[in-house]
Amino acid sequence: MKLSQTYSVIGLASLSWACLLPEERGLPARRNVNPRANTGLGVGTGDRFNGGAKFPRGVGTQAAGTDLGLILNVQEIQSGILGLAQEYDIDTFTTPYTTYEKRSIYGGKAGGQGNSSDAINVYINAGIHARERGGPDNLLYFISDLLYANKNKLGLTYGSKKYTAQDVTKALATGIVFVPLSNPDGVAYDQSSNSCWRKNRNPASATSGQPATIGVDLNRNFDFLWDFPNKFASSVASGTASQSPRAEDYHGKSAFSEPETKSIKWILDSHKNVGWFLDLHSNAGVVLYSWGSDDNQSKTPGMSFLNSTYDKVRGVSPDRSGFVYSEYTPADDWSINLKTATSIQTAMSAAAGRSYGVEQASELYPTSGASDDYSYSRHFADSSLGLVHAFTVEFGFANNQASCSFYPTAQTYRQNLQETGAGFMELLLAAAQNI
Repeated sequence: MKLSQTYSVIGLASLSWACLLPEERGLPARRNVNPRANTGLGVGTGDRFNGGAKFPRGVGTQAAGTDLGLILNVQEIQSGILGLAQEYDIDTFTTPYTTYEKRSIYGGKAGGQGNSSDAINVYINAGIHARERGGPDNLLYFISDLLYANKNKLGLTYGSKKYTAQDVTKALATGIVFVPLSNPDGVAYDQSSNSCWRKNRNPASATSGQPATIGVDLNRNFDFLWDFPNKFASSVASGTASQSPRAEDYHGKSAFSEPETKSIKWILDSHKNVGWFLDLHSNAGVVLYSWGSDDNQSKTPGMSFLNSTYDKVRGVSPDRSGFVYSEYTPADDWSINLKTATSIQTAMSAAAGRSYGVEQASELYPTSGASDDYSYSRHFADSSLGLVHAFTVEFGFANNQASCSFYPTAQTYRQNLQETGAGFMELLLAAAQNI
């Protein structure tokens, strides 16, 4: 693995605890966690937002040390969105697709001009991997901060990182579509079982009596080099995704086979002016930018994911076993992506005093079918679509004392909220500058 000089010592140490653990890539799902052991900060019961009668408010607009309580449950994510709509008159929606367990996927739109689809320039997604606790909370509470600060003409404070009321106005003016919880079935199951569950709950490929075979890794189900055995070199293909339903990174029966990934595509299709996408994950402490398939290059446009000439050679970066292939990205895109990712990383590091890294996604490990690469790839595959600068933020760091390392403590939950709040602001300000 090539490591950028921008990585800190903490960032380097955390790489083995990315959203997919190295020992899980292409291997059977681990189900040896003890649900009675330490599970970190607990999950709330009931509905603290009372079906939308109350609205959430994050740490960025409250006094230092404010305790937001337990992790939000699935019902509270939905009612929190409804609460924001009641308080701030924002548009909300459900996607046209329901999950296997008949849940809807909820989202909202804030800012821009009149909340029309054409006014939306930024899409932020969270909760795609079930066990990455706090991700939906981070996004919901940030949007609540942004709306509260805008209404009351305030700035935002995320730990040591501060933003002015003018920054708030500029950020909100970009127009944001947000989905705090894109995998409600998986999150509901993980929260009830404390099983470190990653996938959704679709049993279409499952074997009776083998619970680990349930579900699809949604972040391997997008239509970007989804057919990894034929698109990547054999030496790395097994690490990009898996064809085995038992694996944590099982990619499903086909690209976009899942209602959750169809929903994300629908949001992108429905908001033609979206030019910025961020998918929130945990817990490698790193900000990633495209591509995730191989090292970037900007000199040979024909060397790209669209060119079948390079099938079965992708993913072998120069530092692995000699130069074979690198993924084309225009130099201007590369510059903006790196600059934006670095701004996000710097702000997140400043917020709570923990050091984040920044890296091209492939250097974490090569992947196929990921949401960020799909979002960025769309305009290459279809010239009628606009460019989308896409990022993955791996917030937080592993809780090695918990039964699942993705379950934060009360202290790290609050640090995560501060760090992601600052990171989201940097994304929006970068979008405002480049729209």
